[in-house]
Amino acid sequence: MRKIYPILSFLILPSLAMADSCLLPEKNPFMGTYQNQFAFGIGQGFDTGILLPPPTRPVPFYIGTIQYSQPTTFFRIPARRSLNLSMTVGLHEKYGWKWQDYSIPIAYVTEDIALFRYKALYAGLGAGAGLQAQENKRIGSKLVFQFKVTFGYNFNYRWAAEFFIQHFSNANTADENNSYAFYGLGFTYNY
Repeated sequence: MRKIYPILSFLILPSLAMADSCLLPEKNPFMGTYQNQFAFGIGQGFDTGILLPPPTRPVPFYIGTIQYSQPTTFFRIPARRSLNLSMTVGLHEKYGWKWQDYSIPIAYVTEDIALFRYKALYAGLGAGAGLQAQENKRIGSKLVFQFKVTFGYNFNYRWAAEFFIQHFSNANTADENNSYAFYGLGFTYNY
């Protein structure tokens, strides 16, 4: 019987969240009724560059991001479209990588869709593409693709906090594709 509870909660919670979204269709979980959003975030780098299973080996590699977003929909699912500017900062050597060699700015566009919303909590999934300033031994191309999982909490109509897991790679478009992975925390402001 105990094995059934996680399965039922996996099925019931999204239904409750969708019911909440259906009652308030004009509200976007990321932005409410506002048309603009500014966000900033910081993250800790991990050596394993994939989202699932989650990264587990922290490294001296960090990311700082500023983001401007506007609300949109993706096949009628509430979403946000964003312009992002990130800076990766590496400090020293660990696990055979010289992390200071990967202090590189990245500019990219993303689309995040709302997976569910329940009261002040929400979750999203995002993807995007962009360019990093230079090729390197870790990601052997300037072209990068980004994937992101977000869990957020709306403090009020204007402010929210978001925990994220973020992945950058070149999607095997070059010989080197060791990717970047980050856990991070961000804050959004709607206006």
